[in-house]
Amino acid sequence: MAWLLLVCAGLFEVVGVIGMNRYNLKKDAVSMLLLGGGFVASFLLLSVAMKSISMGTAYAIWTAIGTVGGTLVGMLFYGESRQVLRIFFLCLVLGSVIGLKIIGH
Repeated sequence: MAWLLLVCAGLFEVVGVIGMNRYNLKKDAVSMLLLGGGFVASFLLLSVAMKSISMGTAYAIWTAIGTVGGTLVGMLFYGESRQVLRIFFLCLVLGSVIGLKIIGH
């Protein structure tokens, strides 16, 4: 269950980043709700997940989900660069997260 909470925490971090980007473009209530709600939910879920998963592993995975998710959203919806090397390094981040999960808690 802790791993599911950790993945959800990472996804809510992406929601917060989307809200931040949207707020920069359009300062409205929906942007603020996405920004604030995404980050608050993310931190709460992360803190619950860290009761069962070591801090270092949980933080690394949470950060990786946010990094990869935010980058993919930027590439797919905001016209950011899709260079092969950029995608390669995102794959390295994902591989590192999978490695952390494989070696244990």
